[in-house]
Amino acid sequence: MTDTLDIETLLARAMDAYDTLTSLGEDVEDEWTYVNDLSTAWRARIDAVSTARAAEPASAAAVAAVEGLMDEVALITDPHRAIDWLSTFPQVLLLTVGEQP
Repeated sequence: MTDTLDIETLLARAMDAYDTLTSLGEDVEDEWTYVNDLSTAWRARIDAVSTARAAEPASAAAVAAVEGLMDEVALITDPHRAIDWLSTFPQVLLLTVGEQP
């Protein structure tokens, strides 16, 4: 990617993929509350980082890592695997932009 992205834009793109995971995880009826609670908590953390660092340019390495992360998410079709990724995805995402999970 040749575009220069800011942290806010990069995280927003990543959270679109996270929304896909959440939606897929919601297909497991018995886990609906857990999925939404987990998603809400991580979304709040990502939103806080996005707000605090909104205009900061994202490094090329961070952009590449987030694109790779989103590519991996696109391969997930099993709702149970999506639930597994609901806590993994945001932690990896935060690390790619130099934040602690």
